[in-house]
Amino acid sequence: MNRDTFSTYHPAVNFFWFGLVIGFAMFFFHPLCQSIALVAALTYSIYLRGKKAICFQLKYMLPLLVITALLNPAFNHEGATILAYLRNDNPLTLESVCYGLAAAVMLITVISWFGCYNEIMTSDKFIYLFGRIIPALSLVLSMTLRFIPRFKAQLKLVVAAQRNIGRDMNKGSGLARIKKGITILSVMVTWALENAIETADSMKARGYGLPGRSAFSLYRFDKRDKIALIFLLVFGSYIIVGAASGGVYWAFFPVMKGAAFSVYSVSIYFVYLGLCLAPVILNIREDRQWKLLRSGI
Repeated sequence: MNRDTFSTYHPAVNFFWFGLVIGFAMFFFHPLCQSIALVAALTYSIYLRGKKAICFQLKYMLPLLVITALLNPAFNHEGATILAYLRNDNPLTLESVCYGLAAAVMLITVISWFGCYNEIMTSDKFIYLFGRIIPALSLVLSMTLRFIPRFKAQLKLVVAAQRNIGRDMNKGSGLARIKKGITILSVMVTWALENAIETADSMKARGYGLPGRSAFSLYRFDKRDKIALIFLLVFGSYIIVGAASGGVYWAFFPVMKGAAFSVYSVSIYFVYLGLCLAPVILNIREDRQWKLLRSGI
């Protein structure tokens, strides 16, 4: 994992940026907007996770993209441009194929953004932002997000321990494997319940959620964060106004049509590109400054 400059910003800045890019990725179906969001999401994911992100994209996201793109034309037959007829005499239209591809790209982009979100927005940041507003809900969400990686790590330990005592679930007859799998499942359920009780007792002992309770935090909203927040507000507002005025309009049915290219629409695309690539730009600039400092030593 590379050193990420954007993660050092205030949690409010991180959360607001993710809210903008994820929201825009879900509602903008213009091909250019989708291309910008997908490339930016993949680039940032690879920067954060390196080879793991590449393997994840090729192993899971690429098949999901193909499956989602193929499923839509099989059930959606809207559109005026008929390419062929299926065996059940339903038409295969160009619009349904393109819509399926757009929906698949949107899904992959949002999943990639959420993968970046999990790397940047830690449970401490989430509780810091929402602990006083919605203490119970923020704690539950934070525990849920934290539970998944901990569960996977504990599962590896349990499987390794069972293997070392001669209970490898990959060996033996089918019935023996099922018994070994049930044993591991029983151990994991017990661990999860005990961990939940211990966490609840610990938080209760610390007075979590009580009125007037103070909390220590290392996060400070400084001048750098103010500049970043102003940048996000300006860029986000510009994109929202542009979308409301039809600058990124795109429709698939009955025929594909969208907003004509103009100076205004092109400016929206450039602003959207700058917003999506903001963390990557920050990281590149920081890496260059670090290399210059090292070369001067």
